[in-house]
Amino acid sequence: MSKGYVLVVDDEPDIRVTVKDILEDEGYEVGTAESGTEARRLLRDRRPDAILLDIWMPELDGISLLKEWSAEGDLPCPVVMMSGHGTVETAVEATRLGAYDFLEKPLGIAKLLLTVERALEAERLQRENIDLKTVHPLVEPSGRSPVIQRLREQVKRIAQHDTWVLVTGEAGSGRETFARYMHAQGRRRDRPFVDVAVSTIEPGNAARELFGIEENGRILYGRLEQASGGVLFLDEVADMDLDVQGRLVGALDTGSFLRVGGAEPVRIDVQIIAATQHNLEDRVQDGSFREDLFYQLNVVPLHVPPLREHADDVPDLLNFYVDFFSRYERLPYREIGFAAQNFLRSYRWPGNIRELKNLVQRLLILGGSGEITVEEVRTTMGAASSAGGAEGIPISFDQPLRQAREEFERAYLKYQFEKHEGNVTKMAQEVGMERTHLYRKLRAVGVEVRDRR
Repeated sequence: MSKGYVLVVDDEPDIRVTVKDILEDEGYEVGTAESGTEARRLLRDRRPDAILLDIWMPELDGISLLKEWSAEGDLPCPVVMMSGHGTVETAVEATRLGAYDFLEKPLGIAKLLLTVERALEAERLQRENIDLKTVHPLVEPSGRSPVIQRLREQVKRIAQHDTWVLVTGEAGSGRETFARYMHAQGRRRDRPFVDVAVSTIEPGNAARELFGIEENGRILYGRLEQASGGVLFLDEVADMDLDVQGRLVGALDTGSFLRVGGAEPVRIDVQIIAATQHNLEDRVQDGSFREDLFYQLNVVPLHVPPLREHADDVPDLLNFYVDFFSRYERLPYREIGFAAQNFLRSYRWPGNIRELKNLVQRLLILGGSGEITVEEVRTTMGAASSAGGAEGIPISFDQPLRQAREEFERAYLKYQFEKHEGNVTKMAQEVGMERTHLYRKLRAVGVEVRDRR
């Protein structure tokens, strides 16, 4: 697997050949351009991971090209300027325009390789939107239960094959964690992991977000190109618009796609990991998800269980997140008492691991000192528990609105059914719902009217 694609732009043939040979020996894929005009064309064909750009070239010099790219917004990738007779003013101007670094000719091999490596690392951090102060190594998904141990081993086996994977599981159950773990265990581990939260993309913008834009010679690279050589993680893929689903089917079928407004196909080399909390087969049946896309993504299915199905892992997860927030967010370290751990082990965790993580963060931010007690946990969880109605059924605030609404509706209807001792007529009067519709709602939330009465 290539370390990345580097574009070398220089009008001197000897330098292009020499730099190309050096980088290829180190495992990079290299493209070369002898002029700024040719560099424009190559950028249209494929997004580089880094550019080595000569300053002094005939017709279109490097600074002018850098100004052109920076005028369109962010630079397409890290740009390292090269010059044999540059000045301090030139270097300052290049830096102001967004250049990552400045190399003097003749180029030293060690300096060249180190600069390219650092530029690619800086790009990776920026792409993943990680603050340098909070970078931490990826760890295995926490848990010693047989369920999680088997799941980790399954992920390791899947990661050895460059295949598309569909990860299912409830919101907050750790689908992205396992997707990132799969990426870290696979052959694309040194290439990008690009996360696309499909459900958060504004309506009508999904095609531009995924496939990029090309208009009037201006190019904005989409997530597919940003993930080139690596992994594209499509979270909540069930929420993707049907027209975008069709575009994605075509891209996966042919290995190429058109940018929005573009006329020339762009080749892709990417592994797709998709995730959803919904049953995609049901979505296929109701017409909201394409059947051909479902079969393309569902090459290898991976199900992540809800936390309530591996509750024995709760103590390990609690301790993991205490360490995490203490180390990376400088929150005070506190131990969670044995009684508090047992109490949380028996909790249903409707928001799964995300809810547990948020609870630990609140405890460390709002709590005092010393051991975390059951009483403190109950107090901190009070707001969420009180949302469950008279029976105290907990409704987590740490989940998508749609799922929280469904859980509240289920708890509300069960409470009303018990309150009226199964009398649906009286219940319909109080909740303000027509009886036939109420019967369907009760069946949908798992209340068997005939049996309960």
